[in-house]
Amino acid sequence: MGDQETLDRLCINTIRMLAVDMVEAANSGHPGMPLGAAPMAYVLWTRFLKHNPANPAWFNRDRFILSAGHGSALLYALLHLTGYDLPLDELKNFRQWESRTPGHPEYGLTPGVEATTGPLGQGFAMGTGMALAELFLADQFNKPDFDLVDHYTYAIVSDGDLMEGVASEAASLAGTMGLSKLVYLYDDNHISIEGSTDLAFREDVRRRFEAYGWQVIRVADGNDPESIATAIENARADHEHPSLIMVRTHIGCCSPKEDTASVHGEPLGPEATRQTRENLGWPLDSAFHIPPEALDHFRQALVEGEAGEKEWLDLLAAYRREHPEEAARFDGQVKGELPTDWDADLPVFSAEEKIATRAASGKVLNALAGRLPHMIGGSADLAPSNKTLISGSGDLGLGQSGGRNIHFGVREHAMGAMVNGMALHGGVIPYGGTFFVFSDYMRPALRLAALMNVPSIFIFTHESIGVGEDGPTHQPVEHLVSLRAIPRMTVIRPADGNETAEAWKYAVQSRGPVALLLTRQKVPNLDAAKYPVADGLPRGAYVLSDCQGTPDLILIGTGSELNLAMAAAEKLSAEGRKVRVVSMPSWELFASTSEAYQASVLPPEVKARLAVEAGSSLGWRTWVGDRGNVIGLDHFGASAPGGQIMDRLGFNVDNVVARAKAVLERCK
Repeated sequence: MGDQETLDRLCINTIRMLAVDMVEAANSGHPGMPLGAAPMAYVLWTRFLKHNPANPAWFNRDRFILSAGHGSALLYALLHLTGYDLPLDELKNFRQWESRTPGHPEYGLTPGVEATTGPLGQGFAMGTGMALAELFLADQFNKPDFDLVDHYTYAIVSDGDLMEGVASEAASLAGTMGLSKLVYLYDDNHISIEGSTDLAFREDVRRRFEAYGWQVIRVADGNDPESIATAIENARADHEHPSLIMVRTHIGCCSPKEDTASVHGEPLGPEATRQTRENLGWPLDSAFHIPPEALDHFRQALVEGEAGEKEWLDLLAAYRREHPEEAARFDGQVKGELPTDWDADLPVFSAEEKIATRAASGKVLNALAGRLPHMIGGSADLAPSNKTLISGSGDLGLGQSGGRNIHFGVREHAMGAMVNGMALHGGVIPYGGTFFVFSDYMRPALRLAALMNVPSIFIFTHESIGVGEDGPTHQPVEHLVSLRAIPRMTVIRPADGNETAEAWKYAVQSRGPVALLLTRQKVPNLDAAKYPVADGLPRGAYVLSDCQGTPDLILIGTGSELNLAMAAAEKLSAEGRKVRVVSMPSWELFASTSEAYQASVLPPEVKARLAVEAGSSLGWRTWVGDRGNVIGLDHFGASAPGGQIMDRLGFNVDNVVARAKAVLERCK
């Protein structure tokens, strides 16, 4: 065995035993995947991965995702060994309270973690979004002799990842788009939690991915670093296809539990750990042992990373001299800054016209896109309905240049995850759209967007029973409250075109995820000169019309139902009632305001409150109180013209007036 081979083996075993020791110390975790996948991870991280552990945010770094997030001990070992700010004590505190080594990798918590993973398939799809962002930015900024944006997206994916439908959706789109900077190493160990993958996963993975348009490379021995290195070189040499490297590994390698399901998610235990140490020639009585020569080799990443980043910074400096305008735009996009007057072209919608908020959204989006060249996105095959097309721009991917429109196809789940991946990558403002009812198909991606707190913009149109004739299968009822239940997700249901414009302004500036809920049907526009829309929407709720003195009744409306509240208030006022109308497009934004502001909009002494919203009434008690009421919808809709459905189900002025009087009577 040569010196390099000996060093490789020592380093690989260092990764293995650190992972084992982490799991043993926690008495919890997944040792099997790190034991089997350590060689491929080692080769990738020490021979190919372009990164600087001293600066995890270096923009032109390669991205690495551990899509099989249950193997987090593998990633934490690599991060510590290569010199990231993750001390050994954090590894010893694996899966414990307030540690930076949680059970599954969490973006924003652990330096070097590019994405929160664990829900299988999500990392696979987010990586596809990262590669798409790289492709777009390279097309925007690269010049002859200036490959300013030039990096790969790598991931280690598992059998479980490939079983998940979101991975199939993303793989199909990645192949269609020819994302050649996407290189995934498949930990092909033939074991899942219940036993052999033959129980439920017998497909020919190679032929499946070749059919998607991927280059597929096999590595027969996952313990052979040179074969792994050759496979990665071949993957990088293909400039037309994404690559899947199928590495035949053995879960729990080198332990007495090798190739068994039990090693997937359980500690080895003291005796099996001792035997594993013996098998690897590791000190028996020294947990978290790191041989100095192995650490020295891993820490070369700091030297190489500093040199690589400096070389790129020199390139960027030369680029600034040669292309100052593009460089200034690049710097701003990377920092997440918005150009001066980015919102100068936003339309103002006339109170003399009616417009569906989805149509208003399309106009606003195009006005923003004219001044924000890094806005990119599309729809799950619904762009004409969602109004998500950027006019005058071509398509992104498919070998085209300069495009900004993404055709996600009927792949809602992959779309959501890819939007998250683009947001994580940075340098772009990504959005994705579909009908609101189909947000069900992308729920895990929506949750991860909120968990990571990334600025993903989700456009959901056809947001109520106002959809009409398509019937209950396409009419969201419970969806609005379920999105509101996701922590950190800002949900905005604008009432008209002008609130829609302000909602977009908020979304573009937000540092977290935003869901915009937009009507199919036309709604009247508020007079922007008369009503405080611009000041009110960012606060989530505001007084739209008021009375003299303390109100007898407060009517609260959202979306298309706000005009019902306004019309009912006119009737009640004509009868001598003192009525305030509140527009409440966003619970989350309103809840984030001060108690004083909330009390100024909803005075505690006014108990008579009625909310009107064509969705589940669950949660409205927070705002209407115990003595108030809600005109909502706690059952499914029907197939009929939208206006007729709204009327039959009580969303009409007469019913609002009658229910308001009942609330007033109750609160006497």
